[in-house]
Amino acid sequence: MRVLLIGANGYLGRFVADRLLADPAVQLTALGRGDDSDVRFDLASGSPGALTRFLDAVHPGVVINCAGATRGGARELTRHNTVAVATICEALRRSGCGARLVQLGCGAEYGPSQPGSSTAEDAVPRPGGPYGVSKLAATELVLGSGLDAVVLRVFSPAGPGTPAGSPLGRLAEAMRRAMQSGDGELKLGGLGVQRDFVDVRDVARAVHAASLSAAQGVVNIGAGRAVRLRDAAAVLARVAGYGGALHELDQMPSRAVIGHPRGEPDHGGPAVYPYPDGCGSWQQADVRTARDRLGWRPRINLEESLADIWMEAACRI
Repeated sequence: MRVLLIGANGYLGRFVADRLLADPAVQLTALGRGDDSDVRFDLASGSPGALTRFLDAVHPGVVINCAGATRGGARELTRHNTVAVATICEALRRSGCGARLVQLGCGAEYGPSQPGSSTAEDAVPRPGGPYGVSKLAATELVLGSGLDAVVLRVFSPAGPGTPAGSPLGRLAEAMRRAMQSGDGELKLGGLGVQRDFVDVRDVARAVHAASLSAAQGVVNIGAGRAVRLRDAAAVLARVAGYGGALHELDQMPSRAVIGHPRGEPDHGGPAVYPYPDGCGSWQQADVRTARDRLGWRPRINLEESLADIWMEAACRI
């Protein structure tokens, strides 16, 4: 099976590439902006015609898109997350390769959800920020393209390679600094947020399964369990061997207003708190569709993911 992987050098793409390379039935070609890609191509500025010519030459059976941006302004996010996917869809429509498309979406497309609930694929998306909006627009492009395509909505990926700017990456870095300096107290903020963390290696397994399946539409990829960042911090302290005290700088309010710059009362009203991903205080995936249509279940628990995150952080001590 010929597979074209877009974004092979990104956080998720690296693990997807490793998973595909372990399958002897897969012939992998990596397309991206970096010099180490098999083919250099910038989706955000390249034309559909140029990509079509490449597709016709390589003739892949599956195209997997792991590329995109998680940071930046609305214009940059739209260019890398939405325009790029429009280019892929148009090139696939023009090409004679007939490839299946596996697009990586994200849980931020759903936006905030009711605490205690599990978000299924039929939930109405209400993204709370420009990142989620740009990814939702990409999903709508894929679903309306008429292609043989599936969108995997990945919730909160964790594990080795976790970006330092992510919540778990920041936790690990703060703990590393505390241990390096001998601090017996670690002050952290925003630990009341609850997210559905799924290991990147499980995500790679899901992408591999989706490329081989006939599933179409949207499929959630998550652990199916929301974890409070406060609890993740306690697990991280245990695997790191940090014996100091963990103190929260602020308490999560019972009501949250997304996008407010600081956790403070607003004109005498309830306290507010910022959620940079636009997902509110709670997110938990309903992953039954992945089980039923992909034969996929998460295998790696959060403690193992956190141990791998800490191993990378500890190397910087």
